[in-house]
Amino acid sequence: MKTFLLGLVSLLAIYSANCEVYFEEKFLDDSWESNWVYSEHPGKEFGKFKLTAGKFYNDPEEDKGLQTSEDARFYALSTKFKPFSNEGKPLIIQFSVKHEQDIDCGGGYLKVFDCKLDSKDMHGETPYEIMFGPDICGPGTKKVHVIFSYKGKNHLIKKDIRCKDDVYTHLYTLVVKPDNTYEVLIDNEKVESGSLEDDWDFLPPKKIKDPSAKKPEDWDDRATIPDPEDKKPEDWDKPEHIPDPDATKPEDWDDEMDGEWEPPMIDNPEYKGVWAPKQIDNPAYKGPWVHPEIDNPEYTADPILYKRDELCSVGLDLWQVKSGTIFDNFLFTDDLEVAKERGEEIKKKIEGEKKMKNEQDEAEREKEKAEKPEEEDDEDLDDEAGEGAPVEEHDEL
Repeated sequence: MKTFLLGLVSLLAIYSANCEVYFEEKFLDDSWESNWVYSEHPGKEFGKFKLTAGKFYNDPEEDKGLQTSEDARFYALSTKFKPFSNEGKPLIIQFSVKHEQDIDCGGGYLKVFDCKLDSKDMHGETPYEIMFGPDICGPGTKKVHVIFSYKGKNHLIKKDIRCKDDVYTHLYTLVVKPDNTYEVLIDNEKVESGSLEDDWDFLPPKKIKDPSAKKPEDWDDRATIPDPEDKKPEDWDKPEHIPDPDATKPEDWDDEMDGEWEPPMIDNPEYKGVWAPKQIDNPAYKGPWVHPEIDNPEYTADPILYKRDELCSVGLDLWQVKSGTIFDNFLFTDDLEVAKERGEEIKKKIEGEKKMKNEQDEAEREKEKAEKPEEEDDEDLDDEAGEGAPVEEHDEL
């Protein structure tokens, strides 16, 4: 038994040694100001971030994060870390977003860069490796972006992943695996997964329509045809509109001045529409013709779609109409269990955050309730004063 336990401890030690946390940021104090760099790219008025836990929280210190503080502004802030590659290992990107302001339009995503990033010149067109996180604008856009750069081009996920749109903290996690699969989690719950090749247009399609194949001339894909035995009834053709038989010429109508009078037209109750023969099953029907496919000569599989050769910077490059979003709990690692453990810790904090918000809302309701009777009493007193006031007499002129 002792030998087994020693072996288990050794395995755990080896596992821990092989797992890495590449970057972690919890914004617990003002040290972020010396580690994160604001962009100075010309031509844009960038907003500033402030360190705060917001209006409601579980712990005023532990829950601090970076909050957008100015309305209708671009934001561009980034930091660098030790370069790493995810070759042969999972890549987990995780962070939390709290749209405390009940955001109407604005980004809540991050961008991950290679080491070419010039932090002081970061802007919307700066090349990046990965873009991930929520984006909200009105009722029509409430999505989680998952965008990868591949051979110099940005590729958006083909699936629609809905983001959270309330005022509470939510944890967003992207997992990219060496087998070219991925997962997206929100609050430690999987909301999407699949294959990198299937869900992004990184590669040309495996199959294409055979350019030499043609639909046979005698191929009949009409499921039904007009009945050749069906004949139009002799009394079918009637005009769509007829003169109103009940209309009479006005007495004051002057043919010389008004022209020749004609009765107004009305819908013909006997009109049956355009005649068409009834449809019957087509005896020559062969079904829809399917264009044969062949292997695409331009397709080449890429077994390392997942791989990022060099990651060493993360930035918040976004626009917000109404400020107030808090970013926190950044974690880049190759260990999904570490990410999930952090996630469970954050979910417990969110429970306290919701409790405080509910208490604030209840206090506000009680305040409004207490103030409302006073206003009504004041109105009643005014009415009574008006009724009892003496009537001022005026001398008659």
